[in-house]
Amino acid sequence: MVALIGNVNIFRFCGDMLHVVAIIILLSYIWKSQSVFGISGKSQILFALVFTTRYVDLFTSFISVYTNSLKVVYIITSYVTLYLIYIKFRYTYDKSNDTFRAEILIMSSCVLAVFVNHYFSPSEFCWTFSIYLESVAILPQFFMIIKNGDTERLIGYYLTAMGSYRALYIMNWMYRYKNDGFYDSIAANSGLLQSILYIMFLILYSKRNDFRLRIVRNQQKNTLLSEPTLLPQPSRWPGISMKV
Repeated sequence: MVALIGNVNIFRFCGDMLHVVAIIILLSYIWKSQSVFGISGKSQILFALVFTTRYVDLFTSFISVYTNSLKVVYIITSYVTLYLIYIKFRYTYDKSNDTFRAEILIMSSCVLAVFVNHYFSPSEFCWTFSIYLESVAILPQFFMIIKNGDTERLIGYYLTAMGSYRALYIMNWMYRYKNDGFYDSIAANSGLLQSILYIMFLILYSKRNDFRLRIVRNQQKNTLLSEPTLLPQPSRWPGISMKV
């Protein structure tokens, strides 16, 4: 049994399942709508880079069937998503609004991985780089939604599942620290940063929607006030009213 799932607690398991659900939601949305409109290709490139660099040990290190299977799923689905965005449904990709400078995130993560790590080696650099990059990989998607001013409901579900997955991973680290005395400052701090970004986006997006709703209501109110009111005209004959 240990060889199948390894040392996996309930928080990590639920977090992993939510991550898988988020991926399924995203791919289902693309396939059913036959469109990638509203999806940031840059965020998906960053996620593909995250999983590729994190799991360079896929064929050299075996942890458990559960863990290694998830590694394969994450890598394959990330490149399937890129294929759908940039090849199969490329004509529906909203490139004009996907303008976040993703290269800044990549370079910043590289610099941090070089100077802030547990120890320096090629495999450790790749793992540390992937942790830093994952914490900010969703930023192009957030930027795209704010720029567009709206998003599809299923994309909202995708982001909710991704945010919940990271929240459960924070609980997983707290659980491991309490029960095993294990604490990874790089993973924990990066996960905390990612959760803060999700919360900030939710607050900003909610305020933006409230502001837009107030504008629409004011416009409707002004339209009603500006419309002329037609009053009944008096009849030439007493006691008889004319309908206008």
